[in-house]
Amino acid sequence: MIGKQIRIERIMDRNTGKSVIIPMDHGMTLGQIDGLLNMSDTIAAVSDGGANAIILHKGLVKTGHRRKGRDIGLIIHLSAGTSMNPDPNDKVLICTVEEAVSLGADAVSIHINLGAAQESRMMEAAGQVVRDCNRWGIPLLAMVYPRGQGINPTDPRHVGHAVRVAEELGADLVKTNYTGDPDSFARIVKASSIPVMIAGGEKGADSDTYRSIYDAVNIAGCSGVCMGRNAFQRDDVARFVANVSKVVHDLAEPGQI
Repeated sequence: MIGKQIRIERIMDRNTGKSVIIPMDHGMTLGQIDGLLNMSDTIAAVSDGGANAIILHKGLVKTGHRRKGRDIGLIIHLSAGTSMNPDPNDKVLICTVEEAVSLGADAVSIHINLGAAQESRMMEAAGQVVRDCNRWGIPLLAMVYPRGQGINPTDPRHVGHAVRVAEELGADLVKTNYTGDPDSFARIVKASSIPVMIAGGEKGADSDTYRSIYDAVNIAGCSGVCMGRNAFQRDDVARFVANVSKVVHDLAEPGQI
């Protein structure tokens, strides 16, 4: 579908085929958190750092629209839930693909927690989103995580299952947990027919984050990172994102940055 191909070029680097995506949908889940108190400044810093795309909920698109400076791809997140819900793994759709198109989205994203009590509802909703994405020619980034009771979220078996679910649903890209081991993750990436991206998780040390990204992208062969708090909660967001972009797109080793 030519529409999807054109839009994917706005969220993936044409030369490397990889991407640095910065999700900023955390306010819906966690409220007024550090790093997202001034959305305009954070989005500007992320863009100046060279990120390929950002992820926002529909209500903040007007804040994210840049009228000057470097352009950046826009992914609108369709799923939501809050930390005040007794089941934080429960996600529902709060936006449609059609709404996202009207807001200027280059792609949309959804969230599925495998093993959660509401897994079947999230899967059913994903099926509808895939149908709408194919109708409108909009790429779909599926965020699929193993998060049920008693499930190890980085177990290669579970992570591989998450990736396969995204494929089976018809997603165009998948974001999931890094297993922590490039060898096991490489097998998952190789078996996938769609680009695999790793989540960033909570803020960690710079050197540790760069090393994990390098191992996942340049050794295991994944297609980039989709990291939120680990990026927008840095003291110098633009510099950190620029360094991540060097690792993803320029094959820079952690010791070189």
